[in-house]
Amino acid sequence: MSTRIYVPLNRDQLARLVEDSRLAGPLDAHAVTDDLRSAWPEGDSEEWEYAALSAAGDESWQHRGGGARRIVIAADVTTVEARDLAGEPTAVRAPGDLVWKHVAAAHVDTDDQTADADGVVVAELAWFATQEIADLL
Repeated sequence: MSTRIYVPLNRDQLARLVEDSRLAGPLDAHAVTDDLRSAWPEGDSEEWEYAALSAAGDESWQHRGGGARRIVIAADVTTVEARDLAGEPTAVRAPGDLVWKHVAAAHVDTDDQTADADGVVVAELAWFATQEIADLL
């Protein structure tokens, strides 16, 4: 059984993933977890997935390097471990490498973004199929 994870990346990491067809683990990520389900029992699977993606987008903003776009890779992995990130029930760690064949899609800002006064980016991430990811570089 696999788990869908959302991995926040910066542009250099995305370029390495595309060039090498893998990104060395372990990698911090976000996923639907038991902690998330417990914290939001009235949510459904679609809402939980969106929460995990959004959390990865927020983390990507914090680690974007010199770029002004958030990058999140959606991938399916067999193993995840809990990660202690204060107040974030979606936080996990993928202990192994991220291999290209497990990548499902990318979620990326289509334009350069700026954060509001509270440090929040309000734009939605766009979805890109795997065959489009190399064109994002």
